[in-house]
Amino acid sequence: MRKSIKLYAMILALPVIAIMSSCEPKALTEKDVFTQEDQLAQALANENPQGYRIYGLNEFLAEFMTEAGDFPDSLYRERATGTNGIFTFSIDTIPTDTIGIYIRGRVTTDDFAGNFYKSLVIQQVTDWETGASIPQQNLRISVDLGSGGGMYQTGQEIIIRCNGLAVGRYSNQPQLCVPSYNNNIYAMTATEKVGWAPGRIPSGRFRGATRMIGAPDQSKLVYDELTLTDLYAEIAKKPTKVSQLPDWLKKVREMDGRLVVIKDVHFNGFYGTGTADSCNTQHPDSSENANVFAPTTNNIGFPQSRVLEDETKPKANTIMCQCSEYAKFAYYYLPGASKAGISDCKNWKGSVTGILGWYYDKPIELPSLKGTEWSVTPRGIPGIGNFPDIQMKKDEEVWVPKEYDPKDY
Repeated sequence: MRKSIKLYAMILALPVIAIMSSCEPKALTEKDVFTQEDQLAQALANENPQGYRIYGLNEFLAEFMTEAGDFPDSLYRERATGTNGIFTFSIDTIPTDTIGIYIRGRVTTDDFAGNFYKSLVIQQVTDWETGASIPQQNLRISVDLGSGGGMYQTGQEIIIRCNGLAVGRYSNQPQLCVPSYNNNIYAMTATEKVGWAPGRIPSGRFRGATRMIGAPDQSKLVYDELTLTDLYAEIAKKPTKVSQLPDWLKKVREMDGRLVVIKDVHFNGFYGTGTADSCNTQHPDSSENANVFAPTTNNIGFPQSRVLEDETKPKANTIMCQCSEYAKFAYYYLPGASKAGISDCKNWKGSVTGILGWYYDKPIELPSLKGTEWSVTPRGIPGIGNFPDIQMKKDEEVWVPKEYDPKDY
């Protein structure tokens, strides 16, 4: 009798075991995660029965970003505008009661080393209407997404439905964003900061608006290799009259976010204030002018700048190398710097790769144009992060980054 009961129980258990084994999830394939190129048109058509359009990045800015934005200028932060109607902060909301408005590009940034916190830059190198190759166009995206590089990896192509979002400028730098109001009346220089400005897109809103096209492919990124002499030759016709400034700023804004390799440069040991102020050997926790990439700002949070000098035309051209004090390499010495100071910096020469920017947050009639507004922001350094964007040599000796150690002093 016992044997019959056991046999009966085993027979009853077999279907349960079969069901349980059939419920094991299958491994995800690329097609499960990414939209394939041949599926994209149909997916967008299904999403937009009324129609859609994929804008080029510069075309998108020309169509939807105005100089003053669509907010009354009295509501912007005080430093948004100077004289002659030039705005360095602006917000234009993108309509919802129209066809689908899309932009498309490949991610050029990486936040693993901490230098692109809650921000992305995308690059476009294809004309979406003709399929022809074009010089790179770029756009910053401000998104409240921690470790965004884990989801949107460098080389990942994405397409974003922009309806209901906004496009604006933060310190002259165009970006996809949402309107954000700062009401911190206790902030340092609060009178300059209270008001509306571009803010981060909420993470859920951004993920809902974004599709990933194919798997990440870093080989398809385009890097413009140039010297500082080459860079400044591109914008040689600097404005000498206020009336020339709007057209010149438009050209500058189109260069913002560009992925570049700045060749033939060295760190000269100065920090970026517009004057020849040399970095010191104090502890980075106590001196914002220490000879590392980004010592403390006492949690104010602005990017720290260290000066790069042109090897091809010494002292004639400079550009800022920007780094966040929260980056993983913030307290690493500049190439050639040490506890002895900065005298060896000029002997370490090479290139700096990164995102080009022109940060201009306090408008005056004409910018100084001394190189302090222009910057290149690296994604990492050798051994720190996924991209060794700073490559330097002293004769044949390769630069190996070294972190500040207070025990050396």
